[in-house]
Amino acid sequence: MATLNTKFKLNTGAEIPAVGFGTWQDKEAQEDAVSEALNAGYTHIDTARIYGTEPAVGAAIKKSGIPRSKIFITTKLWNNAHHPDDVEPALDASLKDLGTDYVDLYLMHWPVAFARGEDSFPKDSNGKIKNGDTDFVDTWKAMEKAFKKGKAKAIGVSNFSRKEVERLLKETEVVPAAIQNELHPYLQQREACEWFRGKGIHVQQYSPFGNQNAIYSKGQNMGKLIEDPTLVEIGKAYNKNGAQVALAWGIAQGHSVLPKSKTPSRIKDNLEGDFELSKEDLEKIKGIDKRLRFNDPSTNMGMNFYIGEDGKVE
Repeated sequence: MATLNTKFKLNTGAEIPAVGFGTWQDKEAQEDAVSEALNAGYTHIDTARIYGTEPAVGAAIKKSGIPRSKIFITTKLWNNAHHPDDVEPALDASLKDLGTDYVDLYLMHWPVAFARGEDSFPKDSNGKIKNGDTDFVDTWKAMEKAFKKGKAKAIGVSNFSRKEVERLLKETEVVPAAIQNELHPYLQQREACEWFRGKGIHVQQYSPFGNQNAIYSKGQNMGKLIEDPTLVEIGKAYNKNGAQVALAWGIAQGHSVLPKSKTPSRIKDNLEGDFELSKEDLEKIKGIDKRLRFNDPSTNMGMNFYIGEDGKVE
C-alpha cells in the first residue's frame, strides 16, 4: 500500500501513528468500519464515550486478532463526568467497553462541565443544557491520577483554546500530550498550532475534510473543501484526490489526522493520504486558509469556546 506509515512522538516518548481512524457518528456501522480499517492497515483508532462506539471498537479489535500493543487507542471523557470523583469511573467504563485495561490517549472532550449524572445532555426546565460547577483544572487533576496509575498512557485535551491550555500548564503537573481540535486547510490555525508544539503538545486534526460532514450547517452553502480547485489540482501530480491532499497537508504540519468513513474504498484511500507534498504545494495550500470554523457549539453547551482563536465569530 502506498502509505508512508508516518509516526510522531508524544511528550511521553510514545509514538502515535499520523493517520487515525475516526469513529464519530454511524454507531451501528462502526464495528464493520473499524474491522475494515484494521484490515487496511490502520493502527490508530479514535473514539469517545459520547460517540457510543467504544463497544464496536473493542469488538473489532478483538476480532482482528491484532495484539493490543500494536494498536493506538484514543477515547474521551464526556462532559457529564467532569467531577473529580467521576473521572476514573468514567474511564473504567470506557476501558470495559473497549475490552482493554489501558488507553494510549485519554482526552478531555470539551473544557465545559455538564451536571453530574447518567444523562449525557442534562437539561434544565427551559430545555437548556444544565451545566455543572466543576472547573476543568480539577477535572484534569483527576485525569493526572488515572495517568499515573497507567490506565491512560497519555492524557490530553480537545476543543481547548490556548488560554485554557495555558491555565493547565500553570496550575497542574502533567503537560497535555495532545490537543485535538478542528483543523483543515480552511482553518489552518498556524499560530495556535505553533504555540502548542512549542509547549510539547502534539496537535491532532478532527474534521480534516472540513465541511464534508453534513452535520455542519455552516458549511452547506459553499463548495466542499475536498473539491477545492487548489487541492484537486495539486493531487493530480501525485495521482491523489483532494481529500488525500488535505490529509497530507496536515501530516506535513506534524499533526495526526483523523478521517472517518464507513465506505471500504474511502477507508483505504484515506490511509494513502500519508504521502509527501512538495514545499511549493504546501505554500499553495497555505494560501487557501479561510479561517473558517464549522464546529462551534458554544450556544448549545453553555460555554463560549475558542475565544481568541481563528475562525471564532464573536
